[in-house]
Amino acid sequence: MIRELYEKYKEIIHYLIAGVLTTVVSLAVYYACVLTFLDPQNALQLQIANVISWFIAVTFAYFINRSFVFQSKSKNILKEAVDFYAARVATLLLEMVCMFLLVTVMGMNDKIAKLVVMVIVTVGNYILSKLLVFKQN
Repeated sequence: MIRELYEKYKEIIHYLIAGVLTTVVSLAVYYACVLTFLDPQNALQLQIANVISWFIAVTFAYFINRSFVFQSKSKNILKEAVDFYAARVATLLLEMVCMFLLVTVMGMNDKIAKLVVMVIVTVGNYILSKLLVFKQN
């Protein structure tokens, strides 16, 4: 029975595992940056650390999603990667809009809003990856 459930939801399970690993990569890179060469008390350096961690995490996410989650066989890796980054930028913008609406406009606690928005972004990333980036021919 467990095997049947796994087979039925294998892609989603793999996607969630990849998401956890991507989060670990993002946090590790961010902390490595701010503990070694960037000062988080400096607003510009804080944003640089965030951008570096986002870029490396998205790069990691592309490769793990390509091979482990969606098992893409596409020969056009460059187009696929560009589409993946574009989708992630789109959900980053969605995240920013949602956070603005929930926290700034509606007055929701930012920590709770972040959790809600993370769910929305995770679902959005999966849908965009499945339907646009790693679509089966």
